[in-house]
Amino acid sequence: MNKGCLIGLGILLVVLTAGLAYYFFNQRDKGPVKYDSTEAEVRNIANKAVATGSIKPRLEVNIKPQVSGVVDELYVEAGQQVIKGQNLAKIKLIPSEVNVNSARSNVELARIRVQEAERELQRQKDVFNNQLDVEEAKRNYDLAVQEEERQKKLFNDGIVSEQDYQRVRLDLDVKKNAYENASIQSGNTLKQFESQLDIRKQELAAAENNLQLLREGVTRNSRQVSNIVVSTVDGMVLDVPVEEGSSVIERNNFNEGTSIAVIADMTNIIFEGKVDESDVGKLKEGMPLVLTVGAIPDESFDAILEFIAPKGEEEEGTVKFEVKAAITSQPDDVFLRAGYSGNGDIIIDKRDSVVSVQERDVLYEDEQAFVEVVTGDQEYEKREVKLGLSDGLYVEVLEGLDTSTQIKKRINPEHETN
Repeated sequence: MNKGCLIGLGILLVVLTAGLAYYFFNQRDKGPVKYDSTEAEVRNIANKAVATGSIKPRLEVNIKPQVSGVVDELYVEAGQQVIKGQNLAKIKLIPSEVNVNSARSNVELARIRVQEAERELQRQKDVFNNQLDVEEAKRNYDLAVQEEERQKKLFNDGIVSEQDYQRVRLDLDVKKNAYENASIQSGNTLKQFESQLDIRKQELAAAENNLQLLREGVTRNSRQVSNIVVSTVDGMVLDVPVEEGSSVIERNNFNEGTSIAVIADMTNIIFEGKVDESDVGKLKEGMPLVLTVGAIPDESFDAILEFIAPKGEEEEGTVKFEVKAAITSQPDDVFLRAGYSGNGDIIIDKRDSVVSVQERDVLYEDEQAFVEVVTGDQEYEKREVKLGLSDGLYVEVLEGLDTSTQIKKRINPEHETN
């Protein structure tokens, strides 16, 4: 038995020896690893933060009846365009003193809301006329203009380099765009307050009309009256959550009431999403955003970041912050539906037409960056480079390399022997 074990062990050693000899023989025939070369290229590089969210109308209104009753007729359906004042539904009711008192309270509440909307609109007009909300952006722009004029004189006198002067010019363009965006946003905000006041006035008119109808019904020995529910805004009917014959509850101080229709202005839509806390510190209002929608994969839409939530919410162990962006470009033949999910790439920083190389071709040693420049056939020399913005795949080269220099293409760095 011992003799058999020794024979088996000897055979195993012979097999292992033969295998190792075959492996080293093949490795010798393969020779050293050969690398291809590549060149730096001119491209655009952008550093982005991604927000996930959905498309929503900026203004979405739930139309509710002013009295309780039963839906007698519906005049609209989802997807239909309506105008302000258009009839939406007819409510049958039997008025009572309780309903009259409630309607009177609704009138007072609507009147208070109108007064509040008027005060807010006047406050916003004062802000707009005095340019208080664009004062800082204008001041920054004026300072940038002065700095550009000063640097231009220094540049003409040969005191500063062209690169420094161009950096000042770029800063001037950024400050100018920020000032223009702030002015546009200020005007949009004023229009929004004007629309809000108009809505409150329509609500007051509807409340007063409803009270009048209820009073007429009571004074005529409780004869049934019909209340016509009308649209308070122009827009598209997104949903009609009731059917003919459904019971509806009036809106009052104790309940929200039953929605007859949901109407929104689909010509003024925004993107609402959430950004991870690791990226939110880099964001500022006015940054450009490129929106992609899952339902429309072949299109992208430009937007401007206009809101960043001051407070985050924890979701699945991470903190996320809500952001909103105004969509500024939409092709005429593309309809963005409310609720479409999408992703927004927020451009944190961007470089156009800069010399760049792939991140994989860069060596990092002691907080310094190097590339291996081709000096001969499979011969390379390390050269230090100064890097700029990176998008994760490509990195900007500020100094040390141009597009005519061949560098080592480090596809298989694990085979490299130093």
